[in-house]
Amino acid sequence: MKYMLLIFGNESAQQAASKEQTGQMMAAYGAYSQALVQAGVMVGGDRLKPVSTATTVRVANGKTEVLNGPYAETREQLGGYYIIDVPDLDAALTWAARCPGASHGALEVRPLWAM
Repeated sequence: MKYMLLIFGNESAQQAASKEQTGQMMAAYGAYSQALVQAGVMVGGDRLKPVSTATTVRVANGKTEVLNGPYAETREQLGGYYIIDVPDLDAALTWAARCPGASHGALEVRPLWAM
């Protein structure tokens, strides 16, 4: 079953991190990604650009509204994701707990609905 691991964190804190801290985090994500690949569960994943680059689109009563910025103002922002293919939710939760983002933010684990 495929699951999406949505990585939420404090974007401001990440941008304020030192070069050394950023390097350590990137190395941790590199090792995590490599572990997913080696286990044969990695389907895909990417880091997202800052929320300042987001555009939100809504359609109400046939009228399209385009807004600069993210959908909601929150303390934590969606910063990236992984899509994994594992046997069940327990396996997905185990991989989510290993993600570096779980130690400085939160991971939302959601099954994909095949269409």
